[in-house]
Amino acid sequence: MPTKRLKNRHAWTSENISRKVIIKRNAGGARAQFLYASVAFLSAPLRETAVLLIRTIARRPLCVSTLIIFSLICIIPTHAAQRRARIAVLDFAETESGRRAADHVASSLTTATTTPTTPTDSKLSVVDRDLSRAAARGVGYRGSLNLSLVEARDIGAAIGCDFFVVGDAQTIRRSRSDAPVYYESYASIFIVSARAGRLVMWDRPSVEAATPEQAATTLLNELQTRTRTLYHAAILKADDDERQQRAQQQHQPTPDADDLLDLSADDAAVLTDAVRPPQPFRRLRPPYPDTAARAEAEATVDVTVEIDAAGEPVRIEVVRWAGFGLDEAVVGTVRRLRFRPAMRDGAPVPARILLRYNFRRPANPN
Repeated sequence: MPTKRLKNRHAWTSENISRKVIIKRNAGGARAQFLYASVAFLSAPLRETAVLLIRTIARRPLCVSTLIIFSLICIIPTHAAQRRARIAVLDFAETESGRRAADHVASSLTTATTTPTTPTDSKLSVVDRDLSRAAARGVGYRGSLNLSLVEARDIGAAIGCDFFVVGDAQTIRRSRSDAPVYYESYASIFIVSARAGRLVMWDRPSVEAATPEQAATTLLNELQTRTRTLYHAAILKADDDERQQRAQQQHQPTPDADDLLDLSADDAAVLTDAVRPPQPFRRLRPPYPDTAARAEAEATVDVTVEIDAAGEPVRIEVVRWAGFGLDEAVVGTVRRLRFRPAMRDGAPVPARILLRYNFRRPANPN
């Protein structure tokens, strides 16, 4: 009798087989639903890989499924930790005021990321200052605030960061005819995307006081406040925007540029007797904005302009930025330009050109 019961218990009848298959499918489905929910927050490429693994899990025995689940549990937190955007803060000029200002910005960013008040605050990490400084110097950076996209990307690649902060800070003795001597402390803050090379934002806080110590202390306090609010938020937004742009570009076809005549390189090797570059009907000078005048800024702004076959500018990109409102002044001026279109073999064609604008501080009328 015991032998018979044992045989019946494990008999491979059609009824038992169906019951085992149903139990196995239900178990696999439960595991799959759990894992689908677990990987929903991942980026698209990793999420697709995880989904393939989950589909495999649902068809595997429990022991194999456990191993795969364990692997996902180990991989996912590591990936999430690696997604933190890395920010480097370089010295603000080779002065004591510049170093102190940069230290305050770096420490304020570090505080915001290590003691977050919101979940998004922990998405950033600050690169070691000494390592950032050495890497930037290694690619020839000497404190310029007038960088091209290529130069900015080279600095970011050398440091290994997603964003970096450069600037200038000084305390200057001032005087007015109707007021006693005073001291102005200012800082020029530039936040740069290391991937794109573009200028994310610029800021120039400035304070005045009766003594240089008071002015410097007030400026450092102001920088601390602005870093924890304005600069920190700008980096987070830029990081999110760039992630969305990269995700969209993965699903968008690459535009066909065969018909676009590229004349933006410094050398005009493409120019021949059969090719005529676009010509503006009239030249416009960008205004020198008050924000640049207050900073006494002198810089060069380069933009590439794509002009369609009708002579209309359809796309403008700043490829050498300067901040202080100069970039916006150039883009606004270029939008107002109208061109005779580029010609190739006697027919109008779309073209890309490079326009360069040099800004110098206006002479004092007095």
